[in-house]
Amino acid sequence: MEHRKVLSTHTTVFADKVISVQGPLSPWLLEGLEIHPDLDAFRKPNEQKDALVEIAGLPEGRIIAAIESNTIIGYVTFHYPDEMELWSQGGMEDLIELGAIEVANEYRGAGLARLLITTAFENEQLENCIIFTTEYYWHWDLKGSGLDVWAYRQMMEKLMKIVDMVWYATDDPEICSHPANCLMVRIGKEVPLASEELFDRVRFRQRFMY
Repeated sequence: MEHRKVLSTHTTVFADKVISVQGPLSPWLLEGLEIHPDLDAFRKPNEQKDALVEIAGLPEGRIIAAIESNTIIGYVTFHYPDEMELWSQGGMEDLIELGAIEVANEYRGAGLARLLITTAFENEQLENCIIFTTEYYWHWDLKGSGLDVWAYRQMMEKLMKIVDMVWYATDDPEICSHPANCLMVRIGKEVPLASEELFDRVRFRQRFMY
């Protein structure tokens, strides 16, 4: 399938700092940037930067980043689900995972998460894809945000709804392991019915085992 990558750039100001939100970015551009030391929710910052560079180099991979003074201060990632994950079992070329979104602590409240996500969907570049994200409470910054799991879940749902991602039911064991976990999905307007039906079989695996 065609993986459309159309570069978009936006500029915003927060606390007198000029921030650029750009993407999808090339791996060589990302290599030339520093990464904020607070971006450590998933791995050490330098390791996270290496992961961003790797994802950007994938045919389907895309990185949208918030940049201030040559430093990555936030990002969102899109890529195929890991082959070890149950979500990859359908072998779908048009199923893309919104894998992670993170903003450095001192820049929270600037609306960067919203801008990162909306930038990713500009120019109809993801209309031929099913985009999904799996929200697990153990990935959430409950301590830093001061929110409980339900308030954080509500915040994440509100964020994803900005780009028309909605809650979908599933029998995935990890999501079902805690009631605050959830699956959010956006089906692009160019996605064929056959892909929607295959995705239904992926998200309800137990139903089709017999």
